[in-house]
Parts: sequence; C-alpha cells; structure tokens
Amino acid sequence: MKNIFHSLFYFLIVVFALILIAVFVFNAYYRTLNNKAKKQLRETLLVVDDGFEFRDLNKNGKLDPYEDFRQPVDIRVEDLLSQMTIDEKVGLMWHPPIGIEPGGGLQGKPGMMSPSSTFALLINKRITHFNLFTVPGTRELANWSNQLQKLAEQTRLGIPVTISTDPRHGLTNFIGAGMLGGNWSKWPEPIGLAAAGDSALVVDFGRIARQEYRAVGIHTALHPMADLATEPRWARINGTFGEDAHLAAKMVAAYIYGFQGDKLDSGSVACMTKHWPGAGPQENGEDAHFSYGKNQSYPGNNFNYHLIPFEAAMKANTAMMMPYYGIAHDQTSENVGMGFNRKIITELLREKYGYDGVVCSDWGIIEGFSFLGYEVMGAKNWGLEKLPVEERIRKALEAGIDQFGGNTNTAQLLRLLRRGDISESRINESARRLLRLKFKLGLFDNPFVDPDEAVRIVNNKEFEATGKLAQRKSIVLLKNQQQQNGQFFLPLSKGIKVYAENLDKVELARYATVVDRLQEADVALFRLQTPFEPRSGDFMESLFHQGYLDFQEPELSRLVNMMAQKPTVVCMYMDRPAVIPEIKALSKGLLVDFGAEDDAVLDVVFGEFNPGARLPFEIPSSMDAVLRQKEDVPYDSEKPLFPFGFGLSYQ
Repeated sequence: MKNIFHSLFYFLIVVFALILIAVFVFNAYYRTLNNKAKKQLRETLLVVDDGFEFRDLNKNGKLDPYEDFRQPVDIRVEDLLSQMTIDEKVGLMWHPPIGIEPGGGLQGKPGMMSPSSTFALLINKRITHFNLFTVPGTRELANWSNQLQKLAEQTRLGIPVTISTDPRHGLTNFIGAGMLGGNWSKWPEPIGLAAAGDSALVVDFGRIARQEYRAVGIHTALHPMADLATEPRWARINGTFGEDAHLAAKMVAAYIYGFQGDKLDSGSVACMTKHWPGAGPQENGEDAHFSYGKNQSYPGNNFNYHLIPFEAAMKANTAMMMPYYGIAHDQTSENVGMGFNRKIITELLREKYGYDGVVCSDWGIIEGFSFLGYEVMGAKNWGLEKLPVEERIRKALEAGIDQFGGNTNTAQLLRLLRRGDISESRINESARRLLRLKFKLGLFDNPFVDPDEAVRIVNNKEFEATGKLAQRKSIVLLKNQQQQNGQFFLPLSKGIKVYAENLDKVELARYATVVDRLQEADVALFRLQTPFEPRSGDFMESLFHQGYLDFQEPELSRLVNMMAQKPTVVCMYMDRPAVIPEIKALSKGLLVDFGAEDDAVLDVVFGEFNPGARLPFEIPSSMDAVLRQKEDVPYDSEKPLFPFGFGLSYQ
C-alpha cells in the first residue's frame, strides 16, 4: 500500500510539472509572437501631394492610387487588389470574433471571446474583419479601436480593420444586454419599434446608434433582422419587426436609412440585413442554431411573402446580406443550409434581384467554436454535416458566399486554391466587394476615433432621452376595464397603495405608496414576461426562449389566486407572443412592452404618457391554436385573444 501511495505521489508531481511546462510554453509562444509582430511593424508615413496629406499605407514613399482619396473607389480597389498576395485576399474573407482585454488592451492570447490572439489573427492570418462581443467602457473601447487600427496600419499594405457588432441598444435582446457591455442609449427591441409604427422614430434610432457605433470605431451593424414573426414560438421574434411583411418592409427601409444615410460614407454604419431569405417560418418554432430546428417549413406555400422585407432592404441599398442557418425545406433542389445553397444565394439573390453587395454567412457554418477543448458552439452546417471542412468552404463559395462569419479557416481555403478547387478569380470577386465597402466607409483615409468625442457622444442626454421616449411609444395597452361609475381603471391615481412584483420599489415610490403585503394594497401591479420552456442543453441553448407560450403550474395558479384577491394591472414583456387567457380575464388593466425600463412602464400606468402603440403580431387564445397555425403564414391563429394591430389609448 505504501508503494502505491509513493507511485501516486510521484505521478501527481509529474502531471503538475507537465501542466506548469504547458502553461509556460503557451505563454512564451504568445509572448514571442506578440514581440515578433511588434518588431516587424514600421511607422506609417504621410505623403504630401498638391497640398493634401495621404497615408503611405504600403510604406513605399510614394502616393499609390489606393491611398488617394481623390480617386474613384473602383480604381482604388483594383490598385490595391493588384498589390495583394493571395494570403491577404483570403484573409479578407473571414469575419471572426475578437477579444478585448478588460482595460481595453489588445488581446495577447486566446480567450473566451476569440479563438486566437489579436496578433495571430491580424498578422499571421491577415484577417481584417472582426466581430465584437463583450466590450469595456466607452473610452476604453475607443482606445482599443485605435490600437487595433494602428497595428493594421503598420502591416505590409496597411489594410484597415472593419469592426462589427450584433445589436447593443435593446434592453433585453436574446444575447443579453448586460453580457455585451457598453454604455449605449437604451431602446425597445426592434419588435417594439414596429409596435410604435413610426418610421421616423426608426430613422432616429438608426441615426443615433450609427453615431454611437462610429464614435467608438464600430463600422458594421449585424442587423436589422428582416425576418417575419409568422411562427409565434420562434425564439428570435424580439429582433424582428413583426409578422406583417409590409409593416416590416417599411421599418427595415427606415432602419437601414438611419444607419447608412443617403449613401455609404465615412459617417455611415454598413447594415448586414439578415437572415436571407427569411428565417421566421421555423418548423415547430425551433431555432436553426440547433439541429432540431434546422428546417424552415412552408405549409402555406408562402415562401415569397417572406422576401418582401428583403426587397425593401435591397431598395434601401443594404451593404451586406446574411443567409440563415436553416434549410428552406423542399423549396429548392437540395435541402442544405442557406449559406450552402446556390439557388438561394446566386440564382435568387444575385441573379434575380441583381444584388451585388457583400454576402456574409451566419456565424460558424464551417466549424464550431471551442475554448480550451470546450465546445462553446457546434458547427451549423445543416444538410452537410458529414462533409469535411474544406468541402464545406468550397460548397459555400460555389453557392455565392463572400465572407465566412465566425470562423478563421484561412489555411483550408488556401489549400483549396493550391489544388485548383477554387480559382483566384473567384477569390478576387469577393475581395472586390469587401474592399469596396472598406473604401466607402472611409477606413483607408482615417479609421481612428477620438476617445474624448466618444465619451461625449455615446448615450448623451439627447440620445438617452430619445431612447426613453421610444420605450414609452412602444408600450401597447390591451385592456382597460370600465368601472361601474363609467371611469376606466387606467391610468391609476398617484399615491394609491400598490403591491408590486418585478418592479423597482424605489422607482415605484415616485408614483405610489409601496406596500409589502398584497392584503394592504389598493392595486397589485405585476411585470411579467412571456413563459418559455427551459432547455437543458448547452450555453447557446440557454440564451433562447423556445417552446410553450403559456404559464405552467404552479406559477399559473399563483398568479390567478393573487389576481382574484386584488384589482390587478399586468405589464408583460413579450419577446414572443404569450398565451394568457386567464390573465386577460382577471386583469383590470393589461399592457405589453417590448423592452422598457420601469419608469417608462410606470409613466404609462399612472397617466404621464398616453399609450398609442399597436400589436406587431397577434396574441393566440390557446396553445392548441398555436399548434394549428402554419409556420409561414401571418395572423392565421383561430380566434386570437388580440388580433394583429390591436391597441388602445386613454383618449
């Protein structure tokens, strides 16, 4: 027994030593890589011509056409393309996440938010498009952006970096506003903008978000979602503009105009409209991030209806388009994910609609994401699960993809080129589109930002106030019961005794007397949210609210019992429609919000703001009615509790 313990002891020492060596080698490798990259960098000089100063990006001491902002964009593109190596062209075609150190420094080694160090991605792989997830404060983010652009400026050709982001301004988007970080102005989700129904308000949102993004060095919005919410169980409805194609088309066009302006320039943010050709009709409401939701279903033969908002996006000159993961089941000759489907991208988008903007795949269609051996997200290569990585790349390029979101498989694409499976002319086709967008956004001329100006712009008082107004404008009043004296129950009188759940009591005390026991209250006031079915899957699955839409026991009985005891007002956050016949029957007042802070809700409840929004989707009367709906057809629920477009006001 003593020998066994000795052996175990020595074994543990060896294991511990190996771990220490591995950590040392890991850190030494990335320290050497970072130092090597820094030593290779040279300071970018300025070239003076006819009184103008130009950045000498390739450090050759003369003014090249691509460095000359007086030249037409196409001339600049062709000049730069002629100077690029195939490695640099291939680097353009990948759009992975990038990490930021907590204080705003460049990430020196792999982390949760990025599979590689910043130096490895930019210097070794020549990648110049990156997607931000978690970010620090405004000043730190602006400083980081400048450091990154300085690093890019000093590479061989000085190609600037394009930074993108998913939506950051919503209060409750499905990724989680708190998880993403930042100090942005706060707005309702896009579904709330649709409820407000005011395209001028949507333009204001785009104008403000554009200024906040550009102030910190963000150039591409991975939004809007032009998908239609025709399937009420789908988890991503809060990112859409509802189930009516014509309302959504109006909102999408206004959204893009707000972000991009009359034309793309150095003040614009390029929009990547998604998810072509419409991700709303998910089979059984399940999402295509997961294998059980890989199919999009069209039992109503309504494929073309879902194209209407995308047609509006193209008329508004959306800079980019993103196909979804899903399979448009039996709509084309092959049942593969949209990013691999030539009929969907080349024949429909490129040839029928004549679209010549950038087509970027959704994130992770080539490979999933892993960190230290843990798979954060699996590959979304539906219909091609058994195909090798290189063949997935080839298939997507043949379908018409210009850029791969989320992945960094530059080596595999280079092998395809060397074997002749992909031609350099095909790479040039995508490279031209990607370079053209960088030039139009003014990145070659000045990609840097002013951190002091960023602090002044982001969430300034004007922007904050406009976002708060939008929150109020998006709240829908569904029920306001008339009392025996002829008066309506809402708005509530200030100073009454209120028992509340899920509201900030300090905020509520500005309007009412807050009591801690239901029995002491004049009125109960509840903030609720649409129920969902908890899934026991991975981290990604935990972010999605899927499944049933009705309250389950014992929560339903608890709510019914409390509402039977006191007059009750309910405000429900609906990231999806909810099945709430009991709450409709028992409530005295019923409101719906799509992302609103407590003060916005209370302003409406206590009459400081008159509600005027309308439902952007119908609210079903039962789960049986939901199950009988067709995934691709709008407002087809039997005897809905509230129809599409319903909404009351106090006047």
